[in-house]
Amino acid sequence: MGAREGGVKVLVTGATGFVGAPVCRVLAGAGMAVVAAVRREGAVPAGIEARMVGDLGPTTDWGPALCGIDAVVHLAARAHVMDEREADPLTVFRAVNRDGALRLAEQAAAAGVRRLVFVSSIKVNGEATPLDRPFRADDPPRPCDPYGIAKAEAEERLTALADRTGLAVVTIRPPLVHGPGAKGNLAVLMRVLARRLPLPLGAIRNRRSLVGIANLADAIRFSLVTEAAAGQVLLVRDGEDVSTPDLLRRLGTAMGSLPLLLPVPPALLTLAGRLTGRQAMIERLTGSLTVDDGPLRALGWRPPLTLDQGLAQMVGGVP
Repeated sequence: MGAREGGVKVLVTGATGFVGAPVCRVLAGAGMAVVAAVRREGAVPAGIEARMVGDLGPTTDWGPALCGIDAVVHLAARAHVMDEREADPLTVFRAVNRDGALRLAEQAAAAGVRRLVFVSSIKVNGEATPLDRPFRADDPPRPCDPYGIAKAEAEERLTALADRTGLAVVTIRPPLVHGPGAKGNLAVLMRVLARRLPLPLGAIRNRRSLVGIANLADAIRFSLVTEAAAGQVLLVRDGEDVSTPDLLRRLGTAMGSLPLLLPVPPALLTLAGRLTGRQAMIERLTGSLTVDDGPLRALGWRPPLTLDQGLAQMVGGVP
């Protein structure tokens, strides 16, 4: 698609979600004509055209939504489910996140769409890294849960489709995304900090990569208009990695509520996690997960916000 931004008409799936709404604003601000694919009537960012589509899956009809579209940003997905109720979660994740993505790409290629940016997940690489060895885009996939498995299989099938049809596919694998409306561990930690409760995380010596929602949105914009991004898998981050205690201190500074960090040995935290059924949460707080964003930076991209600026936006609820 070259470096042209103005005049490009982009369909964004998942446009009303945590990541989708900021992406729509960034693309529109860059002069692109943005179309939001939505399942039901509802609020979309100002100035954004909405087109109705059915639920995401292997039989979704994307034809009307793709009319006149130059490029697609595919964000819609079945996300991590904390309280999973499906008897066979992998089958459901595959139907939505793998087969649904392939269906969209097939119909996009048939409609003459030139580029598709597929927002995948670092879970394709795995769940943890050594302190000194970040995940890289060319590492063999090692997903550990149904969500990551379905995303990995979607990437593989989209690559084959791109080879077959000429559709330029760019895959982005973000790590933990922070920003206004963030949920999960980040939301829990912010609530604890707001109440000035002690946290037993002072002895953790891990490293984590994060990406602010504004930086992720800008990386998506960059991937849409940079010719050399076609066919690449790109890992993205804010530009620095932090330990969990450092992240808490920075969050506390942004909130005006410095954390009380108790130096509890990590082995005791791991044991407590096993005994309470919260092992996965403890592993995310104590383990390392870093990414190598060198290939994206080699293309010329730089994050518009620092980690601290992004955390301040999250705390302040700035969209």
